[in-house]
Amino acid sequence: MSDQSELLEKRKNMICRLVEDEMYVPMKEKELAVFLQVSKEERDELKKVLDQLLMEGKLRITARGKYMKGDGSVMTGVFTSHAKGFGFVTVEGREEDLFIPASRVHGAMHKDTVRVKVLPGQRGNRQEAEVTDIIARGFTQIVGIYQQSKNYGFVVPDNTKFAYDIFIPKEKSMGAVDGHKVVAEITKYVDEENGSRNPEGKIVEILGHVNDPGVDIMSIVKGFELPVEFTEKQLEQAARVAKEVSTADREGRMDLRDMQMVTIDGEDAKDLDDAVSLTIEDGYFHLGVHIADVSNYVQENSALDREAVSRGTSVYLVDRVIPMLPHILSNGICSLNAGEDRLALSCLMKIDEKGNMVDYRITESVIRVNRRMSYTAVKRILEDHDEEMIREYTELVPMFQNMQALSAIIRKNRRKRGSIDFDFPESKILLDKQGHPTDIKPYERNVATKMIEDFMLMANETVAQHFYWLDSPFVYRTHESPDPDKMKKLVYLLRGLGYTIKMGRDEIHPKEIQKLLEKVDGSDAEALISRLTLRSMKQAKYTTECTGHFGLACQYYCHFTSPIRRYPDLQIHRIIKDQLRGRLTEEKMNHYREILPEVAKHSSQTERRAEEAERETDKLKKAEYMADHIGETFEGVISGVTAWGVYVELPNTVEGMIPVDYLPGDRYTFDEEHYELIGEHLGQCYTLGQTIKVEVYQVDLFAKTIDFAISEE
Repeated sequence: MSDQSELLEKRKNMICRLVEDEMYVPMKEKELAVFLQVSKEERDELKKVLDQLLMEGKLRITARGKYMKGDGSVMTGVFTSHAKGFGFVTVEGREEDLFIPASRVHGAMHKDTVRVKVLPGQRGNRQEAEVTDIIARGFTQIVGIYQQSKNYGFVVPDNTKFAYDIFIPKEKSMGAVDGHKVVAEITKYVDEENGSRNPEGKIVEILGHVNDPGVDIMSIVKGFELPVEFTEKQLEQAARVAKEVSTADREGRMDLRDMQMVTIDGEDAKDLDDAVSLTIEDGYFHLGVHIADVSNYVQENSALDREAVSRGTSVYLVDRVIPMLPHILSNGICSLNAGEDRLALSCLMKIDEKGNMVDYRITESVIRVNRRMSYTAVKRILEDHDEEMIREYTELVPMFQNMQALSAIIRKNRRKRGSIDFDFPESKILLDKQGHPTDIKPYERNVATKMIEDFMLMANETVAQHFYWLDSPFVYRTHESPDPDKMKKLVYLLRGLGYTIKMGRDEIHPKEIQKLLEKVDGSDAEALISRLTLRSMKQAKYTTECTGHFGLACQYYCHFTSPIRRYPDLQIHRIIKDQLRGRLTEEKMNHYREILPEVAKHSSQTERRAEEAERETDKLKKAEYMADHIGETFEGVISGVTAWGVYVELPNTVEGMIPVDYLPGDRYTFDEEHYELIGEHLGQCYTLGQTIKVEVYQVDLFAKTIDFAISEE
């Protein structure tokens, strides 16, 4: 922790102690600054501390702007709306969300930052609250279907979490007609005091008719406010810097162009940002992980960099990729294309026969990849022993075999320490030229995918540990220990399914989860148990503090290996190069301390946004695919049980629901403790992990949902 952040933490603790001891006198921000001896330069930081205390309910602010002791009843958080009008508020640092009844939403909309007052009593296990102020709007634009009337129209939001349709005066409709997918800008929000029941807006973009090819995916892109196009200035800058590697570029770099190395990626990958090499000398493995030096072409605070910061990550949708950087960089000079000189950052690791890191070096380099390999080709060499493939890549086969051996050692060591390896069934959705899904094919991990994963993890750990001990400002990838209450629920649920895991009083070791996953490996329950376990864990995120990674069971971890598609990787490449070149002065360190907290926070947010957008496009195309199979029968596994129905997952990863009303021959009640639906008269039971045959009953493309019914076959 930096000296400045330590000082601010002390001041925060001082305020908290004064408040708790009831020695605190209400003060305005300026008075507090004088009292705490805060300089003008530190005022912004003090404001952040005060905002945090307000959010936690430890302080409240009067109409005159004085900060005084909070009673814990006023908090600030983000509102999540439900289509039925009620919602929830997530308060940072609080485990349970607050429930907001529909009558107490008071015009708040999905993703708004709101101030709430906690109400006496609870609704079930959730504390109730009332929205008192809307601090910031989460959305200013809404994507939806335009519905036209004679003198006005409405936009029905695609996102069902928006409880309101948007009223559109006729003169602000841009000529939209019934069935157009549009983007509406909100000009007036709900004002209950003046009787306004719907937000009002204007059409700012017509995406096309709801049935036009590509409009469905573009609606999701716009709905998540994903930037698609680059500006002319950004494209010009990219073209200007995307020059071939020159003699001047190579100066001061380790020349590794004669080293045998390959890229191993999916067949359709175009942005190749990592290459690997391996030799064995004197009984030691010499593993090289070579990462494209994107920071050489994207300078901090340039137009390209500002856009990359904003995007945070590339987004991989079912029918397109929205890149973080223009294609001339991501698929061109920054891509480690075979036979081309490329600038890189190399992590060169010396590993003994037991998998222990003996020595390493992180250096700027110039490389030249020998061959561009695919996961499938390497699998055919190592697992299938395909003679034709072995002949084609004969000079590389010994290296691949050594890589397989090293990968097995690394993986064994990770397993020993308790690293959790989720092996979910993934799928690839195939589309025709009109964007209509034609097939859903399983995508399986193989020896090659696991090999690259092992090498990238080792490089990421090595780089993270190196900079941790340098005490340098850095961006880490962290994963907190699971919430004890959620883990206790998981332990109880697993017991009902016939599985046990050991848990301490308030914590669980990742090794216990790993043992569980090994038990179910290859069984029908594997996907279900894996998902239940993952849902009980916290999400990984980017932070400036190195607090460890629970899932990987390691103390030091970062993202170093994908600077073409992830901004945190690009950011830490700059720190690495500054350190290598002796430019990591105190002034530069202070600069990084200032900017990195926001980089980490924003990168975590854009990562979540990308994941949600990817999930929505998959749900849409899976629903569209199953719409062509209505009436057909499939075998699936019950993946969820609720009071309103049973969720069933098919082998192709499609998930649908059997509403409780569709369950035949009885009246069913939900056993919350055992996650079962039980027939009151005949005793028929539907429980997690059960294999059943279902018929595709109906599909709602607007809601992206699939309804199944029990098959009579």
